[in-house]
Amino acid sequence: MITGEYRYSLDEKGRLMIPSKMRAEIAGNVMILTRGVDRCLWIFPTDEWKGISANILESTSLFQEKARLIQRRIIAPAQEAEIDKSGRMSIPQTLREYAHLKKECIVLGMLRYVEIWDEETYMRYLESTEDSFKEAAEELGGKINWWHS
Repeated sequence: MITGEYRYSLDEKGRLMIPSKMRAEIAGNVMILTRGVDRCLWIFPTDEWKGISANILESTSLFQEKARLIQRRIIAPAQEAEIDKSGRMSIPQTLREYAHLKKECIVLGMLRYVEIWDEETYMRYLESTEDSFKEAAEELGGKINWWHS
């Protein structure tokens, strides 16, 4: 279970520290890095990525414009990224540019994957979605059983 919110700085070579608690939950040292929604990056363990990419391809058609859009935005830019012995992952320039990663980054554990955000972009995102978050929490609060016995 990959969880947590961490702050790390990109180094001069475009590498970012992956928290040790997250690394402990990942089999091996290779992950798949791709564009996410909301101008962040998504990192998946390889097994998780295989399932997600297969699901996207199986549920879309080359003959549908929106399907091609999803394939081009999520599957095409995906790259393998290795976590080095120091716990750092090199983030390709094209993906750093997409997510506007400058120096300070937020690393979020989302149970089955990880998100990487530029810190300033993430703070603006939190601010701009506060009202939507409250509405979503209200709706979800009535649909789930919070306390299991």
